Order: sequence, then C-alpha cells, then structure tokens
Amino acid sequence: MLQTSKTPRRILGLYDEPFWRYMKEEGEMRLQCCSECGAFRYPPAPVCAECLSPDYEWKTVSGGGELLSWIIFHKQYLPEYPAPYNVIAVRLDEGPIIISNLTSNPERRDIIGARVRLVLVPMADGVTLPRFELTEEVR
Repeated sequence: MLQTSKTPRRILGLYDEPFWRYMKEEGEMRLQCCSECGAFRYPPAPVCAECLSPDYEWKTVSGGGELLSWIIFHKQYLPEYPAPYNVIAVRLDEGPIIISNLTSNPERRDIIGARVRLVLVPMADGVTLPRFELTEEVR
C-alpha cells in the first residue's frame, strides 16, 4: 500500500482527541468503555448507546478483529491517498466497527471473515494511524 508523508486534515469531534492521543503517545488504541454496562463504543460519544450512561473510561483494546468488508479504490479522492488503495471494515473483538486500511493490498479475494490485528503506523507529519494486517486465513 502506498503511504504518503501526510494525512488528510482530520476534523475532530468533541470526544475524539483522546483516541488519537493514546495512539500517538502511548502506542495503543483505547476506546470509550461504559462504566455501567462495559460496552465499548466507537466513534466516541457523550453517552453509551446500550444503556445511555454518560459514565465511561478509555480502555485499551486488544487490536484483534474480524474483517467484515473490503474494497480497493481505483480512483483518487484525496491527494494523500493515491489510487489504488484499500479500505476495510473491521469488527474489533470488543465489538465496535472501525473503518481503516490493510497494511498491504490483499492478494486474494476471499478474505471476508479473516482475522486481522491492529498496527499503529506513525506518519511523517506526526499523526499515528490505525491500520490492520491479516493474521490468518478465512474461517
């Protein structure tokens, strides 16, 4: 996968800053976790979607997940992502779905259901991006 030296401009919501800071400074992905019911949530939000509790803490996730969907874009939409590039949907073991990229373009087409693992990629402009790599064959 072609990697550029800078990332597209991020528009951070009210609750997004810790997500990005933990990856850059601590080298781990943390998500909001409801203090009442234990549900992880992404994107970050003011209340839990399961029980509506406003109480949460940022907990480290395992980084493991299942590949739900993927596509290779052959048209360039952003200057920072020259075509072709892949986009994936991953259900983390903790539950939330993350949209990201594989570290390399898939060589096979039948990878839906494959296990993936989180890889944090520091970019030249100082942003750390969450990406994923395949860890095993499809079930």
